[in-house]
Amino acid sequence: MIYWLDRGHNDAHENGFFDLMDRFVSYLNETCYTGITGYEFHYARYGEGSFYKRHLDQFCNDGSRQYSMIMYLNADWQLADGGELCIYQDSLPQNISPLDGKSVFFRSSELEHEVLMTHKPRMSITGWLKVGPTK
Repeated sequence: MIYWLDRGHNDAHENGFFDLMDRFVSYLNETCYTGITGYEFHYARYGEGSFYKRHLDQFCNDGSRQYSMIMYLNADWQLADGGELCIYQDSLPQNISPLDGKSVFFRSSELEHEVLMTHKPRMSITGWLKVGPTK
């Protein structure tokens, strides 16, 4: 299940998150010349038994998603709870547990990944830093 974050919701937590992302994007643009012009984020909740198959986050006909970002919101997560992010770098799988407060950041067009089956509800804020015209 997903719930898109939007400044129009006038929610103090969402707007605080967007303020943080605005500072992060400014930092990336000033120090790494990334050219980021926008972003989109949503809450992602995986129910027990859920997973997401291997994929890239950049669409074939739309290269605007440049960077993917995941922030985990899972207090007291245990290894047996599953739900790891499995990334494939140089075809080698590497699992990252969705521990509370952990963040993952990678190029949307370069890193195939999947979410392994979770054995209890799993929460994150997931989104993409984008280039090109903003809507």
